[in-house]
Amino acid sequence: MTAAQVTTTVAELDALLRSDAPPVLLDVRWALGDPHGRAHYADGHIPGAVYVDLDTELAAGPSPEGGRHPLPDPADLQAAAQRWGIGEDRSVVVYDDLGNTAAARAWWLLRHAGVAHVTLLDGALGAWRSAGLPLESGVPADPPPGDVVLRPGGLPVTDADGAAELASSGLLLDARAAERYRGEVEPVDPRAGHVPGAVSAPTGENLAADGTFLSPEELRKRFAGKGADNGTRIGVYCGSGVTAAHQIAALALAGFEATLFPGSWSAWSADPARPAATGPEPS
Repeated sequence: MTAAQVTTTVAELDALLRSDAPPVLLDVRWALGDPHGRAHYADGHIPGAVYVDLDTELAAGPSPEGGRHPLPDPADLQAAAQRWGIGEDRSVVVYDDLGNTAAARAWWLLRHAGVAHVTLLDGALGAWRSAGLPLESGVPADPPPGDVVLRPGGLPVTDADGAAELASSGLLLDARAAERYRGEVEPVDPRAGHVPGAVSAPTGENLAADGTFLSPEELRKRFAGKGADNGTRIGVYCGSGVTAAHQIAALALAGFEATLFPGSWSAWSADPARPAATGPEPS
């Protein structure tokens, strides 16, 4: 996976939207603790964008075993993707208003499901605004349905046992904020701490001050400092498997493939048989 396959710049998107073959544009307006994504979308979104509900369209219902955002059923995701207007011959660009930390979930799911031409808008909605480009308000009519057929299995996935194995014999990155990794706070999940052996790598550190991804060279240096190299097997988790997808996108920009643990800390910490480490060190 190359850098060019992961992101689209604002200038590129603007040109594509004016072209004869515009992409399907998905707005994944979501933030932890904020249930008003659809209202934020209605207040202002990139013209032509379709609203995507992360909780109901990009995840199955929560459970102790699956965590707060389990992967959606493939049939449900295909129905949603067709409802968004995705066709076999159309590219897809995804964005949010949170540095793409939510939008990356849609990017990862579609890549996992075999959609080859799906990218993140680098800098997300903030970059579009900063460029002085227009927004539209309201909720438009549904787009014509697409005919995409999803084929899950395109990106690697693991479970709690696999995450534990990666933490001991590979590299398991924890994409949550450092204070949650250390176990100092835990706002939503059953227990504080981290998977023993996991290395702290907060998702926010993938981004420059303007909300765009760091350069591939900077990202490669960042992840090399965490223990990544070309021979390392890498896994990523976060709280519920959402921002971990952003980390996987950043790793792809740096030239690394990584495995997602979808249940993440929300599933691990719900199992009393799973140990929890605290403090700044992996173990």
